[in-house]
Amino acid sequence: MSYKLTHLKELESESIYILREVAAQFEKPALLFSGGKDSIVMAYLAYKAFYPAAIPFPFVHIDTGHNFEETLTYRDDLVKLLGANLIIGSVEESIAQGRAVEEKGYTASRNKLQTITLLDTLEKYKFDAALGGARRDEEKARAKERFFSHRDEFGQWDPKNQRPELWNIFNGKKQLGEHFRIFPISNWTEMDVWQYILQENIPLPSLYYTHKREVFERDGVIYAALDAIPRKSTETVELKQVRCRTIGDITCTGLTLSTANSLVDIIDEIASSRVTERGGRSDDKRSEAAMEDRKKAGYF
Repeated sequence: MSYKLTHLKELESESIYILREVAAQFEKPALLFSGGKDSIVMAYLAYKAFYPAAIPFPFVHIDTGHNFEETLTYRDDLVKLLGANLIIGSVEESIAQGRAVEEKGYTASRNKLQTITLLDTLEKYKFDAALGGARRDEEKARAKERFFSHRDEFGQWDPKNQRPELWNIFNGKKQLGEHFRIFPISNWTEMDVWQYILQENIPLPSLYYTHKREVFERDGVIYAALDAIPRKSTETVELKQVRCRTIGDITCTGLTLSTANSLVDIIDEIASSRVTERGGRSDDKRSEAAMEDRKKAGYF
């Protein structure tokens, strides 16, 4: 009798192996939860990996104060559903304490400031490993990062000095004050994530499905017309049928014109799309190496 896993089951098995390896190698890991589809899949994988026991690490959410309400509601509901513990790091508190300086102007965003709050939160709770939902197909900086990504005592990543990963052997050795970022779904693609969500019938925030919303356009990107984003006098607000392809801070999340109101519709839409997943993320447009620069400083 042959034993053959489907493509999605192979990816699931690999991710669960890494999650269990993290629980075995590290004293105090945490799962970074943004409320986006990748971190949601991570949460469900963690639930599967340790069931019927409880998830052995808390969820950490870095709240910029500019999150979509739908994301926060979903986050709280999911934590209750999975029986997980939630720790919230506040960017607003970092600003109030003088740890971070808020940007000014029409393009101001707190997205980059999350790095400071994240590192402070990891240090405060003495976490030695942080699980993230980054995937290699998302962005070129993430494409060259290992499953176990070493960070120095300042939380910084050195892309030119990464450890080899042979077969399924992962080296979590570190010095005092250092930590690791772990990416169990590195080998997944955007399509894999959506097909897994469909297969497992995972509920998502309503933002991922088509809805009518007041929006405006800036530099070819459609944004939600909310107080978090100051608008120029020339930028007009319109009511359009949109959805989020990727969810982040309101100030950097571009919306997609869409009528997709089911997972099958979304999968069909992505299959025919000629725009990358992060094509609507303004935080990636600040420079050619925007993501790598943020990751070197300690970003997700």
